[in-house]
Amino acid sequence: MSELPYRQIGTPKLHSIVSVCDHASNFVPEGIELGVSAAVMQKHVAWDIGTSGVVERMARRHGIATHMAEVSRLVIDLHREEESPGLIPQSSDGILIPGNIGADREGRLDTYYRPYHNALEKWLDAVDPRLILSIHSFTPCLESDPCERPWEISLLYNEDDRAAQHAIRLFGELGVTVGENEPYSGKQLNATMNRHAEAFGRPYCAIEIRNDLISNESGQARYAAMIADVAGRVALAMDGA
Repeated sequence: MSELPYRQIGTPKLHSIVSVCDHASNFVPEGIELGVSAAVMQKHVAWDIGTSGVVERMARRHGIATHMAEVSRLVIDLHREEESPGLIPQSSDGILIPGNIGADREGRLDTYYRPYHNALEKWLDAVDPRLILSIHSFTPCLESDPCERPWEISLLYNEDDRAAQHAIRLFGELGVTVGENEPYSGKQLNATMNRHAEAFGRPYCAIEIRNDLISNESGQARYAAMIADVAGRVALAMDGA
């Protein structure tokens, strides 16, 4: 990892499609002891499995530049509001994170959270994107609440569902099992897009991919190509609206 809590790949053109990946990394910086095993750091609680491969491929193969996290969500969850109780999680999916009990909240905000979002704000202001893709993944089954999550891709949104509705239709036409505000709702979990998209009226698609489908390079390539294709058609539909 660089000294920055984010990495940007690709050079976006003005009014282009871009992507954001808040949970791309499971990296824990030196000096932070979470008190969990190496095995836990490979689980979905530490990062969005497969997403870094998807957004990197979209940037390098499909011309969709990306702004992606370089720090684990267990250090600080960049996809939360500053005041959120889950910003520095003390437990996740039934797993205790003892090193976060009594953590230096302001220190982590200043070191990781604020630089990440300040850089994203400047990047988006400069690009004035045609469409933002917020890329996440979800586990097929929670350990703390086992249940079947059959969706392959889901679209999340809060108030602005313009781009999401086009994407839901287009993924469905491709034969994808697509969910709308599943397995959780963008009404509750949409922090980054609330701040950087909805607050400015920027069209966006918050896309959740089931992580078993993008756990290897072939799956990442397949979904990167599919999402890039759908995103281009969503952007055209938005232009014609």
